Amino acid sequence: MRKLPYFLLGTAAACVVASAATRSDKNDIARGLDIFSSVYKSLQTNYVDTVDAEKSINTAILAMLDEIDPYTEYIPEKEQADFRTISSGEYGGIGSYITERSGRVIVSEPREGAPAMRAGLRPGDVFYIIDGDTVTGKHSDEVSKMLKGQPGTTVNVTVKRPYAEDSILSFAIEREKIEIDPVPYYGVVKGDIGYIELTTFNDKAFEETRDALLDLKNNPAVKSIVLDLRDNGGGLLEQAVQITGLFVPKGTEVLRTRGRGLLNERIYKTTAKPVDTEIPLVVLVNGSSASAAEIVTGALQDLDRAVIVGNRSFGKGLVQSTRQVPYNGLLKLTIAKYYIPSGRCIQAIDYSHRNPDGSVARIPDSLTTVWHTANGREVRDGGGITPDVKVEYPEGNRLVYNIITDGWAFDYATRFAARHDTIAPLEKFVITDTIYSDFKAFIDPTKFKYDRACELVIDQLEKSAKTEGYLDEKVQAQIDTLRSMLQHDLDHDLDLNRNFISEYLTSDIVSRYYNSRGATVASLRHDRDLDSAAIVLHTPGRLRDLLRKK
Repeated sequence: MRKLPYFLLGTAAACVVASAATRSDKNDIARGLDIFSSVYKSLQTNYVDTVDAEKSINTAILAMLDEIDPYTEYIPEKEQADFRTISSGEYGGIGSYITERSGRVIVSEPREGAPAMRAGLRPGDVFYIIDGDTVTGKHSDEVSKMLKGQPGTTVNVTVKRPYAEDSILSFAIEREKIEIDPVPYYGVVKGDIGYIELTTFNDKAFEETRDALLDLKNNPAVKSIVLDLRDNGGGLLEQAVQITGLFVPKGTEVLRTRGRGLLNERIYKTTAKPVDTEIPLVVLVNGSSASAAEIVTGALQDLDRAVIVGNRSFGKGLVQSTRQVPYNGLLKLTIAKYYIPSGRCIQAIDYSHRNPDGSVARIPDSLTTVWHTANGREVRDGGGITPDVKVEYPEGNRLVYNIITDGWAFDYATRFAARHDTIAPLEKFVITDTIYSDFKAFIDPTKFKYDRACELVIDQLEKSAKTEGYLDEKVQAQIDTLRSMLQHDLDHDLDLNRNFISEYLTSDIVSRYYNSRGATVASLRHDRDLDSAAIVLHTPGRLRDLLRKK
């Protein structure tokens, strides 16, 4: 089961060459800057209250950039730590994922082997005091900054542990350099499929993906590969090119970037010897697969090297680069669009053409253009990567949504782990009738709220009938009968959605004993996308037929 729940740092070193006709008039620029300077000076000199200089200037900058696209942003010096973490894949800290819920910041998962886990922090621990300062009421980003610091320094943390007798616990944790693993899991699934989960395109993505692929190929049982790019928001462009190069011949064009001006085009080709250009390959994507993930997916699709399985990707075909600005600031700005081997750009939103109210919308499918893969298959631009095999999921409902987002499954797993020292081996653990009944009893009906669709529809029907003059005694009686027949019952709804809920419960409980890797292994047992990929790979001739011109 995928976690609920992007960023692309395109590092294309593009030479910005443009004619004067493509730029704003110099007089307009000078006039605008003069007006802004005059307004700001008047505020500082005459406004009745003190104006925070840094805050007001940053607000003006952010408002200006917000009119362009969501990826062009100004990053002041004090906010660059997270930016560098994303691209470098490392930071100084204790190594723990945290989340915010109901005004509290809690440990969602200590990273395996990291200082937080070695010190004894557990999922569900609530942060109370950090280095003598109370953090009650603080947001997760504030707590994160307090936990991070130079490797070798110590941070003192006090937490409240739910479902424990000694609930107030203190830890002195020495920070270390924490490296974000872009390949948190790989292994053999479905008997003969080598599975690689790639979650980000940081500095280590190519190296880790290559090593995983080589290790899997050395396993005689592995006959094919599944590259999982679901929920991968992207990262470094060069890493995407290198990872594509693992599966296609050296010198293959992966993409072109085109910026402002006719001469501003750059071609990216693979530069290293591939690992395997023949092994059957499937790529998994979903709506949160973006930018660099879409470069890999789109290139492999356009080159007819892989079958794409899942749901349409996000649709980010823009490239960003950074520019240094005064006082150690950074400007991350969009410098180009990228075009994958077929020639298409998969950007889904045209930010240069906004609606009168300033909003933007995805390019409708009717306005997209047909392009062709190497084998002549039809593909389209302007809306992300459409998979070759689309996987249908059951329509979600508010019951399951609230169980996940309101933390009922997470909190139950925390209590379960507090009451059970061990569970069955990873490959055998399931949500039994006893466990599910216990989970149902754990939910407090007075605190659990969810939209009851049938009741809402009936209420709207009754209101509309009254507004339009049809609500007489006879109609009211029929509506009352219908309402009584469709009255929601929490116990019934939980039973009705047991299979779906059990998938999340399994991951949450297993993670307490076997960490995130174990949770991934457990979730893959009921993964619809992976099941569809296995059908493609295990059905003789199916992959070949999907890659053939229709």
